[in-house]
Order: sequence, then C-alpha cells, then structure tokens
Amino acid sequence: MNTHDLPLAPAGGCGDGCACGADPDDDTYMECGLDPALAALLTEAGLDPVEVEDLAHVALQEDLADGVDVTTVATIPEEAVATADFTAREAGVVAGLRVAEAVLSVVCADEFEVERHVEDGDRVEAGQRLLSVTTRTQDLLTAERSALNLLCRMSGIATATRAWADALEGTKARVRDTRKTTPGLRALEKYAVRCGGGVNHRMSLADAALVKDNHVIAAGGVAQAFRAVRESFPEVPIEVEVDTLHQLREVVDAGADLILLDNFTPGECEEAVAVVAGRAALEASGRLTLGNARAYADTGVDYLAVGALTHSSPILDIGLDLRAAE
Repeated sequence: MNTHDLPLAPAGGCGDGCACGADPDDDTYMECGLDPALAALLTEAGLDPVEVEDLAHVALQEDLADGVDVTTVATIPEEAVATADFTAREAGVVAGLRVAEAVLSVVCADEFEVERHVEDGDRVEAGQRLLSVTTRTQDLLTAERSALNLLCRMSGIATATRAWADALEGTKARVRDTRKTTPGLRALEKYAVRCGGGVNHRMSLADAALVKDNHVIAAGGVAQAFRAVRESFPEVPIEVEVDTLHQLREVVDAGADLILLDNFTPGECEEAVAVVAGRAALEASGRLTLGNARAYADTGVDYLAVGALTHSSPILDIGLDLRAAE
C-alpha cells in the first residue's frame, strides 16, 4: 500500500519527461496533460493516456455543461481540503482505478495525494477501501460522478468476466469478448475484460478479419469469402463463422486460422474439434450461459465468445465517501 503525490501537469501539454510515449517532434503528436507517473501506469496497463485523458474531459464536460457544480460551489469553501475513499459496496473484481485517478487529475486545481489499497484485477469485498484521495473538497465532489461512472462500469465488466473465467478453470478454453462495446469506451471495456481474466478479440475491423454470414452471402460461399480476404490481406489473421459441419470442413481445408462455431451445441462442438484435429483454433458462440460454459469448454474448443461481457454486465456498486473531520 503506497502513497503517491500526483501533481497536476501544466494545462495543455505534457511538459518535460511526460511518460505518455508521444514524440513532440512528430506531426501526429497529441499532447497529454496527465501527470507523467500516472501516464506511465496507464501505458503499462495497455491504455493510451491521451485517450483516457480525452475520455475524462468528455465525461466531465457532459456533467458540467460549460458551467460549474452549483451545489458544491455553494456549500463547500474553496479552500477546504478533504480525504475521500472509493469504497466497494459489494464484492467483485475492480478495474479502472487509474482511470478514476485520471478524472481527478483533470479536475483538481491543486496537487492531490492518492493512497492505493488494491490494484486492478483484485477481488474485493463489500466495505473494502479501494483508493483514498486527499485534495480540495470541491474538486473531489465535482469529479465524483464522472470517476465513479467509469470505475463502476469497468469493475462490473471485470466482475462478470471473472465469473466466466472461474467457470472455465481447469480447461484450455478462455472467455473472449466481442466488438459489442459502448461507443467510445472500447479500450476501457476490453481492458476490464483482461482484468477479469478474459482475453480480447480484435480491437477494430482493421487488425483481424472475421468472415460472417453476410460476407458469405455477398461473396457466394464461405470458402470463396475466406479466399478473397486471404488474397487481399495475406498477413491479416482470418476468423470464419460457420453454421454447419460441412462449412467447417470447407474452411479448415482452405486454411482458416480460427473458426467461429455459431450456435453449435456442445455435441456439435465436440464433433468440430475432431474434424479440425488441431489445424485451426475454434471459438464457440451463441447459446452460451454461465450454466453451460463448462460443458462447452470440455469439448476442447479454444474460446467462448461472450458479447454480454461488455454489452450487458451490471455495474459493480462503488461509492465515494468523505471522511468525517477529526
């Protein structure tokens, strides 16, 4: 449990020694106003500090609407300082603590101090302190909802993912997300999946191909669609969705890297594993629930695709509590 002083970086730029990794001499340089130490932690987590800072600004702008927090400004003296605790209201897996710090960094007019009690990916219990922050009281209360919205959302995804990962423990299957994410929050939501023990599918339409039923119809067949992608983008990994064992044989013979078994039963998945015989990775999709996850995993498939991780997970209830004056 460490205490860190995180001064707000000068507005409008990284300043000397910023850890966001950007090159100010590059034409594509985007400035990062977060503290270098916080930017470094976000980068280590696989998050872009500039993107996180931008999301923090968007969330705060939505909340403030070019005005001020009228309740807080009216009731709290400007010079007042307080300590507040982010506290879990229920058990789960936490994700997004550094993102919450980024929101505070954008709001805080003065330096603020954080005490980190847990890390992203940790299991927590109801009543457990996650993060303690000392700074101007007005800033704490103005940042509260924006920070909690992101932290609760990400922690809910991590908690749901951990339940699936636990159900698959002892098998080779891994639970995997999809692109069914909240617009603008994909990087954060997929990071939360990783915190919960899941793995990520492609981040965008550009980094891998997924041949689905509409592509098959447009191309005139599943094997034709696969070959068209392979010829146009020979270096890109290709996954192909199939509905039948006949289609499966076609695409595995054509050389598919990964095959998505759409709405197959566990028995059909077991047949598919035998047909493929290790020549491609297999991903089960559709019909999946926590109740049948183990049955699918035991067939020998490599992944279970669960869109609900990001499109339907409930939040993890987390609150921000000001400590009473001593």
